[in-house]
Amino acid sequence: MNVYVLRLGHRIARDKRISTHCGLVARAFGAAGIIYSGERDSKLIESIEHVCKIWGNRFDVSYERNWKKVVERFSKHGIVVHLTMYGLPLYDMLGEIKRKGKDILVVVGGEKVPAELYKIATYNVSIGTQPHSEIAAIAIFLHELFEGKELTKEFEDAKIKIVPQKSGKKTIKINKSLS
Repeated sequence: MNVYVLRLGHRIARDKRISTHCGLVARAFGAAGIIYSGERDSKLIESIEHVCKIWGNRFDVSYERNWKKVVERFSKHGIVVHLTMYGLPLYDMLGEIKRKGKDILVVVGGEKVPAELYKIATYNVSIGTQPHSEIAAIAIFLHELFEGKELTKEFEDAKIKIVPQKSGKKTIKINKSLS
């Protein structure tokens, strides 16, 4: 089962950090890639690709102008999980989502989410019923989906790695050039 994230409505002037963090969290918490819709932003894609180059992991980053095409294409072979505070509770839906055993497209909003998405998503799932960040929603959903195993994942092709310690910061280079 592969998981991809679709970030709706990226706006360069307003969302560059939020959208970047959606990608970084998706990558760190086990997703296979992220797709952005909204305004095309090559710097956003380059930023996440640079993290992947240094910290490892095969992680797809792409842009698609039309979010609906992404959802329709994905619906043919996988399921679409729209994370919204208006959906059914995560813990009520998680077992059913896992049992499907299909690839998952996780959709999170940016600007106002089109009403049509609520109708065409396989599942509208709430992480909670209060306003919250799409970054937090991605992290919680992936953490629960992967049962916490993503937290100990070793990333392929990493050129640098953190050495956990009680105090301070320590990294090591992994026999590869950082260029």
